[in-house]
Amino acid sequence: MFWKIVGALIVAWLAFMVIGSVVGFLVKALVWVAIIGGAVFLGSAAYGAIKGRKEPKRLP
Repeated sequence: MFWKIVGALIVAWLAFMVIGSVVGFLVKALVWVAIIGGAVFLGSAAYGAIKGRKEPKRLP
């Protein structure tokens, strides 16, 4: 009976370790995707502001 409890605890510990590493990897990946996406957004906004029309828009 003792070894069944110890075995179940080891299996549960291994499952938590695997799940934790996968979740940690996904969180890191999402952080990097957000950083890259923000940089691309800021770059495209700056490019659009620089290359925008030189003359102001007029109402017809």
